[in-house]
Amino acid sequence: MEEKHLNMVPLWHKYSLSIEEAAEYYGIGEKRLRRLAYEHEGDNFLLEVGNRIRFKRKLFEDYLDVAAMV
Repeated sequence: MEEKHLNMVPLWHKYSLSIEEAAEYYGIGEKRLRRLAYEHEGDNFLLEVGNRIRFKRKLFEDYLDVAAMV
C-alpha cells in the first residue's frame, strides 16, 4: 500500500472539494459543476484557490437542497 493513501481524508470529511471530487461525491458531471461555478461566481459555497475552483462541501449541500425545491 502506498503511503499517500494512508493519509487520505474521506470526501464526506473534507471542508472543500475539487470539481473532480465534487462530481464523484454528488453525482453531478464536471461540465455542469464548472457551469454552476461560473454562474455563481462569488457565492459563498465557492472557494477560489489560485486558478482552481473548490466547492465548500456543506455550503454547497445547502445550496443543492434549496435548488432542488425550486
